[in-house]
Amino acid sequence: MTDSSPPFKPGDRVTVTQQIPHQNRAWTTCVTGTVVRFEQRKTGSWYAHAKDDKLWLDRLILRKDDGEIVVCNLDNYSRIEPSSPESGSSTAAAEKA
Repeated sequence: MTDSSPPFKPGDRVTVTQQIPHQNRAWTTCVTGTVVRFEQRKTGSWYAHAKDDKLWLDRLILRKDDGEIVVCNLDNYSRIEPSSPESGSSTAAAEKA
């Protein structure tokens, strides 16, 4: 992501789709959750002429419906889309019980 202000904010529900190029295909994974925060963090990798001489990554932290926290390192292959709560989720079923 190159935009300084992401189009989402904490509390938004999103689906992140990421692709990893691999030979003649792409591995695709999706994760849906609620945005906890967006941050830019430097890695331990050295990168010439970057801020603090480190490689900086855009990271989106999500909380899945089961409470798991997921950190997504965003790149050019990442797609973030708004998502609505699943009507048949285990959380909704637990609330009815």
